[in-house]
Amino acid sequence: MKNKILLVEDNVQIQEFVVDYFNTKSQGEMEIVIANTGDEALDKIYETEFDLVLLDIMLPGVDGFTICREIRQKSIVPIIFITARVSEEDVLYGYDLGCDDYVTKPFSVTELYAKVQALLKRAKGMVCNKILSCGEITLNPTMFEVKVDGNLIDLPPKQYGLLKYLLEHKGHVVTRESLLCCIWGYDYEGTDRVVDNHVKKLRQALGNGGKNIRTVVGRGYKIAERA
Repeated sequence: MKNKILLVEDNVQIQEFVVDYFNTKSQGEMEIVIANTGDEALDKIYETEFDLVLLDIMLPGVDGFTICREIRQKSIVPIIFITARVSEEDVLYGYDLGCDDYVTKPFSVTELYAKVQALLKRAKGMVCNKILSCGEITLNPTMFEVKVDGNLIDLPPKQYGLLKYLLEHKGHVVTRESLLCCIWGYDYEGTDRVVDNHVKKLRQALGNGGKNIRTVVGRGYKIAERA
């Protein structure tokens, strides 16, 4: 079965270079889907399940950081940033958002291919560990499904993102600041009160499962098994 890879890049030369090399090297076992803008990338991500995403940061329309954040609210698909932005702040922010690796322009397509191969192998090895859970709550990132006591719960994107982030850090305190950064973005200008409001709604939506989300006064929130 072919690995389906989304390449989000507006430079036509880079598109052709990557597609030609990957097709030749994989002997047709990789299918590269192109998105020229951020908006086009989001449309494709919502419509299709990909095995890996190659993502530029500076794009027409929605930027790569925003795309990465949107993906991570719904999926654990491997993400590699391909970018000319190499400041330490940008790199650290990209990792905070959940990217798996960075490749800086100009780059070696041989190195990029090797990174892609390694991440695809690692992702396949994680298939059995994708389900996140705590008490009555289970979250399947591949299917975008949340269940409480086996019953499907329909959550808006922000509440889904909050729950997924808390479950990924199960047993640990997550600050309001980190939730704002990862769910709303580092350039969000609102207050951390928005986090409290969404957590309140999330608890209500989860019903009995909402009791697993605890408020840690002066610090943030923690999801953990109930004693």
